[in-house]
Amino acid sequence: MAKRASSARSSKGARRRASQAGAAPAEFSREEEFFALRTMLLVRRFEEKAGQLYGMGYIGGFCHLYIGQEAVVTGAFMARRPDDDIITSYRCHGHVLASGADPKAVMAELTGRLHGVSKGKGGSMHMFNVAGHFWGGHGIVGAQVPLGTGLAFAARYTGEKRVTMAFFGEGAANQGQVYESFNMASLWKLPVVYVIENNRYAMGTEIHRATAKAEELYMRGAPFGIPGEQVDGMDVRAVKAACERALDHARAGKGPYVLEMQTYRYRGHSMSDPAKYRSREEVQRMREEHDPIEQVRRRLLEKGWATEDELKAVDKEVRAIVSEAAEFAMADIEPPAEELWRDVYAPVNG
Repeated sequence: MAKRASSARSSKGARRRASQAGAAPAEFSREEEFFALRTMLLVRRFEEKAGQLYGMGYIGGFCHLYIGQEAVVTGAFMARRPDDDIITSYRCHGHVLASGADPKAVMAELTGRLHGVSKGKGGSMHMFNVAGHFWGGHGIVGAQVPLGTGLAFAARYTGEKRVTMAFFGEGAANQGQVYESFNMASLWKLPVVYVIENNRYAMGTEIHRATAKAEELYMRGAPFGIPGEQVDGMDVRAVKAACERALDHARAGKGPYVLEMQTYRYRGHSMSDPAKYRSREEVQRMREEHDPIEQVRRRLLEKGWATEDELKAVDKEVRAIVSEAAEFAMADIEPPAEELWRDVYAPVNG
């Protein structure tokens, strides 16, 4: 009976912390609003161009676009320290761009060219940026969660103050390896923040059709004593504030934290998905009422921090960067055959 009472207290405590943490989003300065706008625009315009190149045949295989979810990665990266580790799923273009990777190298990877971030051998799902502490881009559903937990273990083992942010979707939240990771992270108080990007549709299945207690994904860590928080993932300010709280918690040695970002993807699961399982009206309503980029634009205009011409200039600058990236990628060479054997094994000294 004592064990049951202790477990119940732990679960209630996690639920209480979840509700207390749901504070109003912090106000941004003018500089923060512009940074958020530019970052989200870069991801949006890049993904739109990627969709075009896919249709033209320059990109093959799978291609999972991030359009609509830009506030999650932008707010998270605004909250992290430069040495904090990031790992995510196959929907990774926005994360690698936010980590500081050259858009030309990211687009070259999408087109399978030699000067891509993974030398043309990873494609859409396997992007990396070591300099930005971004460790992928992983094609197996949920595989990045134990890997991210391992990154956190390494930081703890070496005594470094880095925190790992492991991103995964609401579909991956049902994978068993996620809960093995939760157990280990809680047991050893590892510095890891688990970010669930809940875009409501796991491939073609609406979340309530496949997930029990779908309205409370942030409570998935409660049985392990892990606090959780549900966040408006369409508001970059709310994302940044929540990530700061979670990162501070983990960095202070208090163990893992779960953040459920309620977001939305405008396109299908991948470029081959016609997304007929939802209505056009639903997508249009989300665009009109919750678009993360338009929220920032409106605030800048309403506060008198920018004019329409200034905002158009930012968009024009971003479009030029993306166009340059596309031209670079289409002109770049494909990897030579001998590249297939490189980077298979790590070099051994001595």
